[in-house]
Amino acid sequence: MKNQDVIARIAEISKANPGNLMARHFNADYFTSLNDADQQQLLKICASGTQNPDSSMGAYAMNPNDYDRFAPQLDPMIRDFHGINADIPIKQEHDWDTSRNICDLGAIDARLKDVSMRVRVARNASTFPLPGAMSKQQRVEFEILASSAFDELIKNPEYGGQYLSITPGSPNEISADEYASRVGAHQMFKDMSADPYLNVAGISGDWPYGRGMYVSKDEDFLVWVGEEDHLRIMAMQSGGNLNAMFARLATGLEILGQLLPPFATSPTYGNVTSCPTNLGAGMRASLHMKLPNLTSGGTDLSQLKQEAKNLGLAVRGAGGEHSDAGSDGLVDISPSARLGVTEMQIMQRLYDGAAALWALEIER
Repeated sequence: MKNQDVIARIAEISKANPGNLMARHFNADYFTSLNDADQQQLLKICASGTQNPDSSMGAYAMNPNDYDRFAPQLDPMIRDFHGINADIPIKQEHDWDTSRNICDLGAIDARLKDVSMRVRVARNASTFPLPGAMSKQQRVEFEILASSAFDELIKNPEYGGQYLSITPGSPNEISADEYASRVGAHQMFKDMSADPYLNVAGISGDWPYGRGMYVSKDEDFLVWVGEEDHLRIMAMQSGGNLNAMFARLATGLEILGQLLPPFATSPTYGNVTSCPTNLGAGMRASLHMKLPNLTSGGTDLSQLKQEAKNLGLAVRGAGGEHSDAGSDGLVDISPSARLGVTEMQIMQRLYDGAAALWALEIER
């Protein structure tokens, strides 16, 4: 398809699918000002939204420097999604000091001591292309590099565990049955090869080569290798003590950072991620709460979503995005903001928001 045809196609998508941020903010004048090589690179970044008109963001970065290199196109999209006005400078700061504020939901109500919590960060090595542009050889090379770091992590009594690979022929390869079991337990990521958005972006290419998961002995510290980003590093816990969970992630992340190449960062957007929605802290923190009164016994999320939105939170069903609440009102709650907020601000917002929703729940 000729470039002019692509421009016309994106304009049509913008009219028919205004929620597609790539199409909404596509800058044809900027695009035509680029040389041929840069035009082709930008089209690769925008391919997911071009071929999947119902995309919400519609773009995936291919290389660590794409966000700065193609800022005239990507910055308006990023600001739109993250709710940052054009006249406000984006400044990403970091704060992992978990000692400053106490965020223990169990102290609010004993019934919140059994909530399931998870916090994860996305990280990409600066020495490799992002997953959408990686070759099969690069995927395997990065997995080997990561598994060498895990060999050192295994020696740490607090984080020791095992690496489970789904790369055919890997010395750490697990069976199809174990992979399915880990997916069912919500530990391992699902088969990405059928995802139309990730397929077009190249992120799911060469499946399942270069993919796997590190899991600690207690199964409360996980690292995904080769999913949407090079690494998804996460801590999970039950009990409502957000401080303990965030501290565990911070320490594990620090250890891994010393064993791997430098992580890719942008002077403007913070941690570089494949999807612009995860820039900044690169973090998603969530917890599962039973809110039967606010969800009409799990049958209606509309009121809860509005209440949560007012608190800066997003709500999903317990099974993840596009799923329904459980019959007991079990839902997934997470802060919406990731760019321009620190890790501790995210923790505080999750705690404050969950406390406010719980107060509304018990009033019903």
